[in-house]
Amino acid sequence: MIRTTLTPQDTNLQLSLNIPEDYVGKKIEVLIFAVDEAKEHSIAKNKAARYRGALQLSDEQYIDLQQHVKNIRNEWDRDI
Repeated sequence: MIRTTLTPQDTNLQLSLNIPEDYVGKKIEVLIFAVDEAKEHSIAKNKAARYRGALQLSDEQYIDLQQHVKNIRNEWDRDI
């Protein structure tokens, strides 16, 4: 993979690329985007954080859930 950045000085940018030998004959992808645009659309780093507190369980439901999780994890410990 080849990745580089540049800053065009006008709207008429002509590029000449040296394609690696092992890319010849293969379909390649060329992307052009502004780096600051990519940062604006980036996904939150901690996706799980937005769900914190969303699951409202009673004490009994919480205990049942924890027991279920424990049981399914123990399935991996058995001999098959």
